[in-house]
Amino acid sequence: MPSWKELRRYCERDGWECYKSTDHDFYRKVLPDGTVLRTKVSRGHGQINGRLWQEILRRQLKTTQEHFNKII
Repeated sequence: MPSWKELRRYCERDGWECYKSTDHDFYRKVLPDGTVLRTKVSRGHGQINGRLWQEILRRQLKTTQEHFNKII
């Protein structure tokens, strides 16, 4: 499973905008069809647990593990 640091790197490399930074970083990306994707990245250094990671990939990033791995 990836770490929070890897998720942050993915967002930065894939063109996501960090629009808010508190105890978490909040990213968003506007797709060509106008859809807005959002995700929240912890400032923690640990791994993201399996079930949570699958939800982030599917619901927030709307991408595959393969695409994520290619970007990071």
